[in-house]
Amino acid sequence: MDEYRLGQESQPPSDRGTTPTFHFMLKCLLYSRLQTGLVSNREFYDEDVNVYMAHLLQSFINPDYVERARPYLSQYDTDVFKSLGRSMDARLKYTIYKANADFLLVSMGIFDDPQAIAPERRKRRRRAPQTQPSEEAYIGRGKTYYRFAYTYSQQLYKKNAGISEVLEKLSVGFDSYLKILAHMRGEYLDLMDRLSAGEVFHLERSVDETARSEEIKAKQNELLDLFNLWQETRSQETWREMQKVADDLREINPGFEFKLPEA
Repeated sequence: MDEYRLGQESQPPSDRGTTPTFHFMLKCLLYSRLQTGLVSNREFYDEDVNVYMAHLLQSFINPDYVERARPYLSQYDTDVFKSLGRSMDARLKYTIYKANADFLLVSMGIFDDPQAIAPERRKRRRRAPQTQPSEEAYIGRGKTYYRFAYTYSQQLYKKNAGISEVLEKLSVGFDSYLKILAHMRGEYLDLMDRLSAGEVFHLERSVDETARSEEIKAKQNELLDLFNLWQETRSQETWREMQKVADDLREINPGFEFKLPEA
């Protein structure tokens, strides 16, 4: 089973590695922090947590990401501990704790339901409604899961690795980050219900244009790198790659002009 990963865990994203969706999520988070009074760096430096949560929210838009994580998710603490009891693998334990903590954070903060993104119901044990954990219990569980994920991350990465620091901060401030996400849910993530059809069209068009511009810039940089490499090596393989990137650019931007050198 492939390991569930968040992606660029220990490093902040570069400008070329981000998307309009990520920037949207990050801006909404920052506005929500201001509007709730839970501003960044109030009790400790946590701008890195903002980046982590924005990437996490962006990831949930991708169904493949959710499906990859499902095998590691459990509805009850006993199921989590049972699956961990069979393994001595620190990486697996880290992955299970972090996956369950991440999904609790998003399920409670964005969907207002701790089981909103839980394993399939047919795989769950039936439990009487009155025995369901309270919201405080779920908050305690989220804190604990992030604390264990932090502990195991220190075994896997350098002691002061960025991801370890973020997980520790999420454990300490779990309830505060839930409040920020809850505010974000109400103020920003129901935009589709409040915008007119014309406003939605212009918003989508703006995002598409931004994504298109970023893709063109990345392809142009790639073409320039390939051209410089070809000048040094005169490699046929590099020339063919250069031709493919040029074709891609013409497809994205029909007005693009580039004359390939003779092979």
